Amino acid sequence: MEHKKARLELGNGQTLEGWSFGYDGPADGEVVFSTSMVGYPESLTDPSFEGQILCVSYPLVGNYGIPDMGTGPDGLVLHAESERIHVRGLVIADYSQNYSHWDAVESLGSWLKRERVPGISGIDTRALTRMIREKGVMPGRIVVDGCPEAAGEVENHLVKAVSCKEVIKYGKGSKRVVLVDCGVKHNILRCLVSRDIEVVRVPWDYDFTEMDYDGLFLSNGPGDPAVCTETIDHIRKALQGDRPVFGVCLGSQLMALAAGAKTFKLPYGHRSHNQPVRRVGTDKCFITSQNHGYAVDPTTLPAGWEPFFENLNDGTNEGVRHLEKPFFATQFHPEASGGPVDTEFLFDDFISLL
Repeated sequence: MEHKKARLELGNGQTLEGWSFGYDGPADGEVVFSTSMVGYPESLTDPSFEGQILCVSYPLVGNYGIPDMGTGPDGLVLHAESERIHVRGLVIADYSQNYSHWDAVESLGSWLKRERVPGISGIDTRALTRMIREKGVMPGRIVVDGCPEAAGEVENHLVKAVSCKEVIKYGKGSKRVVLVDCGVKHNILRCLVSRDIEVVRVPWDYDFTEMDYDGLFLSNGPGDPAVCTETIDHIRKALQGDRPVFGVCLGSQLMALAAGAKTFKLPYGHRSHNQPVRRVGTDKCFITSQNHGYAVDPTTLPAGWEPFFENLNDGTNEGVRHLEKPFFATQFHPEASGGPVDTEFLFDDFISLL
């Protein structure tokens, strides 16, 4: 199959040349990397990647194709973390056009083309990953020979772009959890519904404070948590009460901001399925799935709050919790998908508090 030449133009002035696969169109965004070896259908549909061009450091991508992504009986998309691809572009070293898997229905390239997402292969992703580690994430764009170079208008408020637009209910149970959707992964919804919980999913800026619920869940999502001022105000009001609150990823940052702490942008973030964390004050360690570019500054946590987990690679915060009230959050993803399920017990901990 003939592919067009393409190039990745980076914000530091460097240009990397390769071949187009997928959609032959332009893309611009923040260039980030992930060290995950598998799980590209889940990663590409993770709303936390909204606004980003993803470099996958593992050299071979596409070899097991794309599975059926129809809707299951629970109303959630099968084998994916949302209804669409959220990365703006995909950068890989070696694209496997021929795929082999019993559950595959199409190639990675045909999926990208149908979703109008460009991919570029033939890139030295090891060198690109080292560049990002040394210089930090940077803006970039994919340009395909013979195609327009302008990518068009993009949504600046990333959470607004990925959040639901109306209230959606899932499951049935004796307990009700309100989930603030800042870009929720579907496996979070699955983990709650499978535990006989009624989940009420509300938009990121929805005022849930007067709703009747047993627990509050703050979802993952893309970008800078500080722009979600409406969400932070609603969470701050909820923290004045005593109903359990559990946050994941962006939800951890939002909880910390609502409590009065501060967040900061990491040089290149944590994006992979193999991030080691330690529960603070113990020798218990876990391998976790992560996807974030910001972190909580634990030194700014107010009285009554403490760090919950820490990252063993760089020592950054991986969660916060209240000393007396049933409020806790993790920077990593206990629902995995993809990645290890070492910390899925945290959903059980949350349910036990309802």
